[in-house]
Amino acid sequence: NNIIENVRATALLGAQIIFMPHVTMCTPSPMPGRGFVDPVLWQNRERDPVPLRQEFDGPKGREWLMKWLPARAYDNGIYAVFTNAVGMDDDQLKNGNSLILDPYGEIIAECKTLGDDYTVGVCTPEKLTLAGGFRYRNARKPELYGDIISMQHKSVQKVVWMQDDKT
Repeated sequence: NNIIENVRATALLGAQIIFMPHVTMCTPSPMPGRGFVDPVLWQNRERDPVPLRQEFDGPKGREWLMKWLPARAYDNGIYAVFTNAVGMDDDQLKNGNSLILDPYGEIIAECKTLGDDYTVGVCTPEKLTLAGGFRYRNARKPELYGDIISMQHKSVQKVVWMQDDKT
């Protein structure tokens, strides 16, 4: 889902609702403000939830998500159902923030609890054809860029926090 073409290709195949399961966020990245969230904040979540909520909603969590997820829904005219774990995942803390976005890129439902939760959103067919992404998808001219996007490419993903420290 972080890779633009995956969502576009799925939408071009006819998907109107795309489920995006994740176990992500709160990990280091070259982007400013990213990093792990201190597990002590999770342990103290009932006594003092504010610092944990600030971390989960900030650049380590929700702010990062809101940089790209609304664009995926909007650009492709689809409903995006994003799920994410909350709590400890082995030695890493995950921030949840599961949510549902409409084809306008607007949040229609969101989980904000500091524990297991679910949410329900109403997805209407009218939004699928009224949203800009529907028109943009139909206005594509792949003959102008088909050769570019089909060029040979070696896919490499360098996840900062997963690399061996050999320096």
